[in-house]
Amino acid sequence: MTIVVFVGSLLLAMAMGIPIAFSLLASGVALMWHLDLFDAQILAQNVIGGADSFPLLAVPFFMLAGEIMNVGGLSKRIVDFALALVGHVKGGLGYVTIMAGCLLSALSGSAVADAAALTALLLPMMVKAGHDKARAGGLIAATGVIGPVIPPSIGLVIFGVAANVSISKLFLAAIVPGLLIGGALWITWAWLVRREKIVPPPRKSGGEVFTAFRKALWALMLPVIILVGLRMGVFTPTEAAVVAAVYALFVSTVVYRELSWKDLYAVFVGAAKTSAIVMFLIAAAMVSAWLITVADLPSKVVGLLQPFMGNQILLMIAIMVLVMIVGTAMDMTPTILILTPVLMPIVKAAGIDPVYFGVLFIINNSIGLVTPPVGTVLNVVAGVGKISMDDVTRGVVPFMIAEFAVMFLMVLFPWLVTGPARLFHG
Repeated sequence: MTIVVFVGSLLLAMAMGIPIAFSLLASGVALMWHLDLFDAQILAQNVIGGADSFPLLAVPFFMLAGEIMNVGGLSKRIVDFALALVGHVKGGLGYVTIMAGCLLSALSGSAVADAAALTALLLPMMVKAGHDKARAGGLIAATGVIGPVIPPSIGLVIFGVAANVSISKLFLAAIVPGLLIGGALWITWAWLVRREKIVPPPRKSGGEVFTAFRKALWALMLPVIILVGLRMGVFTPTEAAVVAAVYALFVSTVVYRELSWKDLYAVFVGAAKTSAIVMFLIAAAMVSAWLITVADLPSKVVGLLQPFMGNQILLMIAIMVLVMIVGTAMDMTPTILILTPVLMPIVKAAGIDPVYFGVLFIINNSIGLVTPPVGTVLNVVAGVGKISMDDVTRGVVPFMIAEFAVMFLMVLFPWLVTGPARLFHG
């Protein structure tokens, strides 16, 4: 009955069109009434305490860094460098999209920011070159999924805080899985464009490639600084977010000089608005997280998953299928905040590595950003690229299947995640 009250009140509030943060508060209040624990003071304390977290400071700073990168020319130079490297290959603009997506993922950590930048920069070029607009939009949307996987990742930060798992370990463990997703997109694109009769542009000379690399060098140094700093223990993930924002600001205003001081106000306001939405969502979810613990919902879910508890792989498959289903109807952040306190006790009871689970959990939630009918990234690509939602959905299907295939491959062979994680973390 407790599960029915919580899930039912949440779905009812969402069906009435109430924003997800307020829906979470409403479901929390409903659960409080059901448990005879309603107290406005407890409600307020959990909301305030939910946002009062030092690691969560990484979220607004990474969002600010992403805003600055898109406006300040860092994203454009990374795309130009990828164009110089592989733009001449058959279907080269698709490979450019994947390369640029992986590089941008190592800068911003936001699927929405990466997808918006890639759509604005590359979709017109791909359409002009003769590629199917729906397929090109689908590739860009699927590439945006890599954003929350390759560190720095806002999704990994939120999961690390909610699950009390080392964010540094999550960052280092997610590098190879993110690149594997990029490789799957590369193979899928190569298969889809093999019969296209599009004449690629001529190969860039060595001098032009070097010039593009030199112009993008300042942008390319940022992920190196962050990952080396984390690996060497120079700064924490939260401090890394500050480093990213300050570095991006310096490069955009002093080196590239594409971001004027008068434009900074709009950039800061945009980042603040997005951060406020995410942080309020996190604060509201903490009420539900506390009540989930008090109501002992994890033990009830354990009962449902009991047949799989003896086999880690079958349990992971069952959990991944559950998250896939939830991801079709709910955005990434609320899914993380709602399911993490429910699933983590199950994961620990089954003896599954929390870092390994966290990486796969975030990958699944990231792919959920391109699964209809919600598909936040699909909406971004459709809006920025002026393309219908149906066309983007049709175009993303083969790439989405490839991403799910890689995810389940990691479920079957956990060393694909745990092996590189040990290598990077020592």
